[in-house]
Amino acid sequence: MTLNRRAFIGSSVAASAALAAPMVRAQARPRVVVVGGGAGGATAARYIAKDSKGEIDVTLIEPTRTYYTCFFSNLYIGGFRELSSIGHTYGTLAAEYGINVVHDWATGVDRDAKTVSLAGGGKVPYDRLIISPGIDFVEGAVPGWSTAAQGKMPHAYKAGTQSELLKRQIMAMSEGGTYVMVAPPNPFRCPPGPYERISMVAHYLKANNPTAKIIIADPKPNFSKQALFEEGWAKHYAGMVERIGPDFGGENVSVNPDTMEVDIDGEVVKADVCNVIPAQKAGLICESAGITDGNWAPVIGHTMQSRLDENIHVLGDASAQGDMPKSGFSANSQAKVAAMAVRGALTGSKVFPAKFSNTCWSLIDTDDGVKVGASYRATDEKIAKVDGFISATGEDAEQRKRTYEESVGWYAGITADMFG
Repeated sequence: MTLNRRAFIGSSVAASAALAAPMVRAQARPRVVVVGGGAGGATAARYIAKDSKGEIDVTLIEPTRTYYTCFFSNLYIGGFRELSSIGHTYGTLAAEYGINVVHDWATGVDRDAKTVSLAGGGKVPYDRLIISPGIDFVEGAVPGWSTAAQGKMPHAYKAGTQSELLKRQIMAMSEGGTYVMVAPPNPFRCPPGPYERISMVAHYLKANNPTAKIIIADPKPNFSKQALFEEGWAKHYAGMVERIGPDFGGENVSVNPDTMEVDIDGEVVKADVCNVIPAQKAGLICESAGITDGNWAPVIGHTMQSRLDENIHVLGDASAQGDMPKSGFSANSQAKVAAMAVRGALTGSKVFPAKFSNTCWSLIDTDDGVKVGASYRATDEKIAKVDGFISATGEDAEQRKRTYEESVGWYAGITADMFG
């Protein structure tokens, strides 16, 4: 099915539109606090405010005034988008939906008092809390690298200034220089997908630095859409991309940011650019709230409620939910399920069985788009995959162009769904 903005939003809100009218309550409005203003948090805040018709007080806590989407940030690196085209603000959520948008860092959660602490001081009370903070990095995952080194060896896994830095470094590479990516282990946030990023870097280098080399040090034996990417690299960027998997030392990597050296199983590579994407975990607020299993926050698929606190729902990358990938589409889909569950709990509105969907698009070269996706349902154990699809190798150019154009329509649709 081809997705455009209208079709995406229409299909997404069908279930919400059918919800029963809210109950009339005599007491003060119930309070929902949402931490994180991305695909999960912004969507949940908007749907709760919109569908409750003012019956629920909604506060959205997000430190950035302009939010840059991880999805399509690789296209900025490749030269297909301007950075401004992936930046979005929260004015419509505040003005049209009555959401109290607080631009500050959430630093802690008191689950007994049911309050969220802010870096700027003060606490925000809640009846239900939705946490959608994205990812943080596992300290020491790549020996020699820490977030203190991200100015020299950027991760660019939180879009915005890191994306700008990585692009500037690529543009400044010496002729015939070397770009090294240290790829992450599973599970990891995608987008910005590592292998789409490789494609976008190769696209830029082919046009501007055609003798440059790209090396991927990869701890995983395989990855999503691997045959499609490898087919595309051979077709568009022959001889430029070398992937070193675990059989050849890709899981034994250390870096030296001061000398810009990467040690891959004893072989030292001098890098012009080194893009380190470490192992990941739930955003730190989940740890502060005490709702993780160590790295991720386990949830009940039917409602996205934390398995450790029924008054907290966790969305998107931070959640340990089962079969869904850590994507923006997934977070947006999960947000609608959580919003419906929260409304049901606080106003008595009807709650329908949870259903989810996801599609991940990737651009390999101009008009050469591929995708993978699936539908899911909630079980008592997890969110379980029902069926799926993937682009085929050898597809003709018209099909690949349609797939890319579909992704552009989806981007317009999901960002409207998130930010109004």
